[in-house]
Amino acid sequence: MTQRIFDTATRTLRDFEPIRPGHVSIYLCGATPQAQPHIGHLRSGVAFDIVRRWFMAQGYDVAFVRNVTDIDDKILTKAAENNRPWWEWVSTYEREFTWAYNTLGVLPPSVEPRATGHVTQMVDYMQRLIDNGFAYAVDGSVYFDVASWSQAEGSDYGSLSGNKVEDMEQGETDSHGKRGPQDFALWKAAKPGEPSWPTPWGEGRPGWHLECSAMSTWYLGGNFDIHGGGLDLQFPHHENEQAQSHAVGDEFANYWMHNHWVTMAGEKMSKSLGNVLSVPNMLDMVRPVELRYYLGSAHYRSVLEYSPEALKEAAQGYRRIEDYLLRVPSAKPSGFPDAFADALNDDFAVPRALAEIHNAVRAGNKALADKDQAEAERIAGEIRAMVQVLGVDPLDPKWADGSSTSDEAMHALDVLVQAELERRVTARAEKDWATADAVRDRLAEAGIEVTDTPDGPKWQLKD
Repeated sequence: MTQRIFDTATRTLRDFEPIRPGHVSIYLCGATPQAQPHIGHLRSGVAFDIVRRWFMAQGYDVAFVRNVTDIDDKILTKAAENNRPWWEWVSTYEREFTWAYNTLGVLPPSVEPRATGHVTQMVDYMQRLIDNGFAYAVDGSVYFDVASWSQAEGSDYGSLSGNKVEDMEQGETDSHGKRGPQDFALWKAAKPGEPSWPTPWGEGRPGWHLECSAMSTWYLGGNFDIHGGGLDLQFPHHENEQAQSHAVGDEFANYWMHNHWVTMAGEKMSKSLGNVLSVPNMLDMVRPVELRYYLGSAHYRSVLEYSPEALKEAAQGYRRIEDYLLRVPSAKPSGFPDAFADALNDDFAVPRALAEIHNAVRAGNKALADKDQAEAERIAGEIRAMVQVLGVDPLDPKWADGSSTSDEAMHALDVLVQAELERRVTARAEKDWATADAVRDRLAEAGIEVTDTPDGPKWQLKD
């Protein structure tokens, strides 16, 4: 089956035809590191990691660019509110995002460009737009001329989001000198106390939309295969990216892909709603591989409604796969069943792909029950090939040290040790030093080190 992708721009399922045979170029709008990442942010990373892994599994060479927006109104506001330098603030949370991506097994991008490192490319882009008559400078700021572009031959402004030009609101608070309300900032004139960079039109800093056009085309060329991101970026960000890129003369992205939101109680996760579930908090409930399995389990274009019950159900589903593969650990990844390949070729239909994996697990368990080891290993090899594409192979070294068996053993050990520590606390309170010392010595002989702290005794396994 030919790979098909739902293209947001045309709102149709289209056969995928790469620009260069054997090569796929993907640009994904990445993080704006202003606060700790939550699972809404990570869903996009996991969804497009699966897209990338599937292309790689089919033998494609994939160039995967995921940017960091490291200068932004929200970053400056947050840093100022906390009396921190903006560069320190953004670096702190960029590390948090990198940790979260790595913890959930998201492959590192081919390159991870930062907006502040590409001002030269942005200046060139603005000059080309001004030369083409689709941008203008006012008092150090540079704006995209929406009216001029929307009336130009070949203009498709509004086509990506389906909005009418007259109804569009850019949501920009600083509109000094704009010719029309729909115009958007390519470059923002310097303000006291804000970081700025020199340009032919004056000191200032980048506008949000300009950053991604400059970075994507710098690394992938004026025409690349896929542009991805969250559904909330469709307007104004992606609409404006496409407009300025087409206006400058680039073909830009051949396919647009947008992943849907993670919601809770029917509302999109956001800081303003106070319903953010940070990745560290989620990892108190499930293992990293189980959280990844959960975030990748729904179709990327479907809403993922969060609830503790849904998370628990997903973790249990993953453990059924894990338990089977741990019973056949010698199996090596082999080919994919046709039904699995057909599912992912059909716009990356992960739920259908997972159904094939669980069908295979049931068949594998039956083979084990029938003592048919050869069949069990054949099936396990197929399962390993499939779960590798989804990034959740339990036998991968990334996850192997965190198996549920190890977690359960540590939990059981903790219960036993805590009981001994309670005996020791009671003995010490009663000044029964012989019993207290005996408990400590017995634990030490078992390789358990006890440390007395103001919050009570703590234990750990000796190195």
